[in-house]
Amino acid sequence: MDDTFDVVIVGGGPAGATCATFLGQLGHKVLLLDKAKFPRDKTCGDAISGKSMGVLREMGLLEGIERVDNEKIYGVTFSSPEGYVVEIPFRTEQNVGYCARRLVYDNLLFQHSKKFATTIEEFAVSDLIAENGFVVGVKGMGVKDKVPREFRAKVVVGADGATSIIANKLGLDKIDEAHHCVAVRGYYKGITGMTKNIELHFVQSIVPGYFWIFPLDNGLANVGVGLLTKDFKKKKINLRDWMLNEIKTNPLFKERFANAEPVSEIKAWNLPFGSKRRKNHGNGFLLIGDAASLIDPFTGEGIGNAMASGKLAANAIHEAFVKNDFSEATLAKYERELAAELDTELQKSFKLQQRGSWNINGNYWLLNYIVKKAATNKHARNMIAETLSNETARKELTNPLVYLKILFS
Repeated sequence: MDDTFDVVIVGGGPAGATCATFLGQLGHKVLLLDKAKFPRDKTCGDAISGKSMGVLREMGLLEGIERVDNEKIYGVTFSSPEGYVVEIPFRTEQNVGYCARRLVYDNLLFQHSKKFATTIEEFAVSDLIAENGFVVGVKGMGVKDKVPREFRAKVVVGADGATSIIANKLGLDKIDEAHHCVAVRGYYKGITGMTKNIELHFVQSIVPGYFWIFPLDNGLANVGVGLLTKDFKKKKINLRDWMLNEIKTNPLFKERFANAEPVSEIKAWNLPFGSKRRKNHGNGFLLIGDAASLIDPFTGEGIGNAMASGKLAANAIHEAFVKNDFSEATLAKYERELAAELDTELQKSFKLQQRGSWNINGNYWLLNYIVKKAATNKHARNMIAETLSNETARKELTNPLVYLKILFS
């Protein structure tokens, strides 16, 4: 195999596969590397947002997601620290979402990318090749054959997740614990009371984090809990033990899980939030997806932003080839367009996250108030449904005056 390409992408998840597909469609010679063999699992909440659906449409994969195992999502169920529960449907059919195991979803994207890029699985990148101040390739080794290889390119794209080796080698992987989350999740079957809603439970002992139950195909559910890293360290909680205890003892869950069975290990992972982003470009390189720290700080969802970043990166790289200029200044187009598309939304989400942590002596009064009001007042439910379905309306939740509207609804 020729070891020289236009672009080398490290990481075959949603960001990397999306970037490879768009670049290949634009006529570039692309190499997509991943250390795993697909299909492979990836620890995640498995929720696929409307933003992902928009990129899937451009990739010609909307019918593809319908053909693989998934569960359609039509709303959200919330519970408050005081135990109030409310179900809020999405306002329109167009707002339907999906939950699909990353084992399934990532494989759909990766296999599709093979039409447009050369792919090598089970290859672990260990270092970058740099010359004259530019990144010009990667070094690594086969996971099984242990054969070292080098691949060169005009641009290297780091799409290798929250613990990105590319970001690490560039010194761009610093963590701010106020903008970073730790989480655990496991798969269960046999949970009763499942609906077509994702469930977000703000349990008193874990707030401002939350416990979730997301429905999946064939009666499975993704069950997990996430917490800001700074709060995780302050509370000194073992998230796995906390989750298992809540499942057994919390009145909201114990009967529902009475005959449920775990069908996987409970695994942990890191979520770098986009509310404080890393530098994502330089001479001959770009970072995308979780490697670029793009996860929504309110919802914890990262697939949509990862796919959006893959598309934007492909466009910026294509322009760099048109100019035959792969410098930091030219690749800054990606950073500018990424900021224009995501930054306002990410900052609004960060403010929402902060609102949820408001408390007086441990009483998370705002969360309790919002969920209780929505549970007992149709107009309040409709207002929240609108914010879930409408990005403009969602941004209003960061304005304290909106809570007065709900109060007097």
